[in-house]
Amino acid sequence: MSDSPTKWRPSTYLTASAILHLSAAAALIAWPGYWPWILGALGLDHGGLALGGLLPRSRLLGSNLRRVPASHLGPNEVVLTFDDGPDPEVTPRVVELLDLAGCSASFFFIGQEAERFGEIAEETARRGNGVENHSYGHSKAFAFYGTGRLGREIDRAQDVLASVSGRMPRYFRAPAGIRSFCLDPVLHRRGLMLVSWTHRGFDTVERRPEIVARRLVRRLAPGDVLMLHDGSSCRDRRGEPVVLETLKRVLEILERRGLRGVGLPASLPLE
Repeated sequence: MSDSPTKWRPSTYLTASAILHLSAAAALIAWPGYWPWILGALGLDHGGLALGGLLPRSRLLGSNLRRVPASHLGPNEVVLTFDDGPDPEVTPRVVELLDLAGCSASFFFIGQEAERFGEIAEETARRGNGVENHSYGHSKAFAFYGTGRLGREIDRAQDVLASVSGRMPRYFRAPAGIRSFCLDPVLHRRGLMLVSWTHRGFDTVERRPEIVARRLVRRLAPGDVLMLHDGSSCRDRRGEPVVLETLKRVLEILERRGLRGVGLPASLPLE
C-alpha cells in the first residue's frame, strides 16, 4: 500500500530513456543494418543512468532534497544530518554536543545498528532529534538491488526505526549516496523523500577536523543541509572520532554567524 498521496512520475531523464529504448526496439526491427548506431545510443543512455546513480546530489533519476526551502525553516536555520549510526561511543556524544548548543539534527540510522543499540536510538529521538532511514543493512550492493529487494530493505529499516523513535521515518539517504533508477518509485510509494546534502566534510576519510569543518561552513546559507557521520567517522591523531571536534567547531561558527542547527522538517511535502 502506498503512503504517498500523489502518483509517482518519472524524471524527465527517465522518461526520455524509456522512449529511447522503445524507439530503439522499433528501429532494430525496421532498420537492422543500423544496429551499431542504435546500440551505441543505448550505451550512451546507460552511461547517463549510471552517472546519475553515482552522483549523490544528482536529480537525473528522480527527486533529491539538497537544501530545504526557506518556507519550511526558520530564517537563520541550517540542517544538520548524521549518517551510519547509531554508534555506542559516538552518537551519545554528538547528541550531548547538540544539546549544549541548543541545536538538533536528523540522524540517518542503519536499521540493523538501531536494533543492536536500540536504547541509544531511542534516546537520540527522545532528545528532540529526527531518526531517518539509511537502509537496513547499508550494503555495498544496494545500488544493484531490484525494486522488490529495495522495498524489503527499506521496509525492514522503517519498522525498526519507527519502533525505536515512535514515528515513521519521512526521509531516506542511500548508502554512500549511490543508487539506481529503481529507487525513486520505491521511495515514492512509501512516502519517503531522498535526501543528499548541500555541504559535506568527508569526515570518514579526513583526519583533520579543522579541514572538515571548513568544508562544511564554506559559503554556508540558511536552508543548507550539512552531512556528517556519527557512525564510521575517521579518527584523528589522538584516536578521537573526527566528527566530535568537527561538530564543536561547526556549532561555534553557526553561533557566531547567528545561525542555528536543526533537523529536517516534518512538514516538507513529497515532490
